[in-house]
Amino acid sequence: MNLSIFSERLSDLIFDGKIKTEDFAKAIGCSRSSAFELKSGDREPTLDTLVRIADFFHCTTDYLVGLDEVMYQSMTFTPCPPFAERIPAICAHFKISRYRLQQMTKIPESTLYAWAHGKTVPSVENLVKMAQALDCSLDFIIGRAM
Repeated sequence: MNLSIFSERLSDLIFDGKIKTEDFAKAIGCSRSSAFELKSGDREPTLDTLVRIADFFHCTTDYLVGLDEVMYQSMTFTPCPPFAERIPAICAHFKISRYRLQQMTKIPESTLYAWAHGKTVPSVENLVKMAQALDCSLDFIIGRAM
């Protein structure tokens, strides 16, 4: 994930919307300092935070992380299911095994196993790797857009 693109787009959205950083932080449920760190590129958003930001601005996660140049503000998104449910759904959709997914993304099998069993959730950086390797949207990967 390119943090500079994310922070630039987030800063632009906040500025264009004439939103105070403090109000933005409150709206997405993070601290004021975390919001400033996200805006400045000093912090990568978690998956949950990225989705809350995209929901707040009615845009795609792909736009926020720089995978898409268009915001798509008029799209309707579904609530994200637990990521453990997405691994088998992604593999079924693309007709690949989890081993093949690991080979395509270079994400360690132990990491995919932990995600598939709900032990951890992926970083945004790893989600971007998956979207790029599978040539699909980040919103599809996380189950926000079907």
